[in-house]
Amino acid sequence: MTSLGKLRDVTAVIFDLDGVLLESEQVWSAAKRELSLERGGIWTPLAEHEMLGMSSPEWSLYMREELAVALEPAEISASVAELVASHYRTALPLIAGADSAVRTLADRWPLGLASSSNRRTIDLVLDLTGWSSCFSATTSSEEVAVGKPGPDVYLETASRLGARPDSCVAIEDSAVGIRSARAAGLAVVAIPNRAYPPAADVLGQADVVLASIVDLAAQVEEGNG
Repeated sequence: MTSLGKLRDVTAVIFDLDGVLLESEQVWSAAKRELSLERGGIWTPLAEHEMLGMSSPEWSLYMREELAVALEPAEISASVAELVASHYRTALPLIAGADSAVRTLADRWPLGLASSSNRRTIDLVLDLTGWSSCFSATTSSEEVAVGKPGPDVYLETASRLGARPDSCVAIEDSAVGIRSARAAGLAVVAIPNRAYPPAADVLGQADVVLASIVDLAAQVEEGNG
C-alpha cells in the first residue's frame, strides 16, 4: 500500500481521537456502564458495541431508550462526560507515540480532529496534552447532524480547515470511523483498534494500514528525508 509520506497531494490531516490518540474506548464504556447501573438501567456487551462511534446526543438517547437510564439524554451525556473527565485528569490514557505523531505531522500539514467525544472532553484533552496549537480545527460529532459512520464530522472538519475533503487524510482505528472518512471522500490511514478491530472488508477500504501510531510518525519523517 501507499506510504503516507508519499501522498504528495495531501493538504491536511484529520485525526480521530478515541482509539487513535487515546486508549479511551474502555474508559467511555466503563463510565456509561457505571451511570446506567447507578440509575437503575441495564447493561449488555451488545450495548457497548452498538454505541461505538455514536455522537453524545445519539448514545445518550440510546441509553435512555434502550438501557432504561432514568435521566434526560442531556443529563446522561453530561454525567458520563464528567466521569470520563475525572479519569482523564487523574491518568490521561495517551497511546504511546501519539504525542510525537501529532507534533511531527503538525510540522508538515494543518491538522484537524474529528471526534465522537463531546466538545468539553475534546477541549480537556487538548489542554492536558498541550495540543491546542497543533490542531487548526476540531469538531465534535455532537456539533453535526449525524455521527460516525455518517460523513458529517469529517466534512465539517475539512470545511473548518478550508480544505477539500479529497485532499485530506483521515487517521482512523475503527470500522465506523473508516466508513465515515471514506463516505466523506477522504483518503484513510488505518491503525486497527486492538480491542475492536475493523473487519477485513472495512480495513480493505483504507489506503494505508499501519501497526501502530509510532509507524505513522516514522513514515512522515522518512518522507521528509
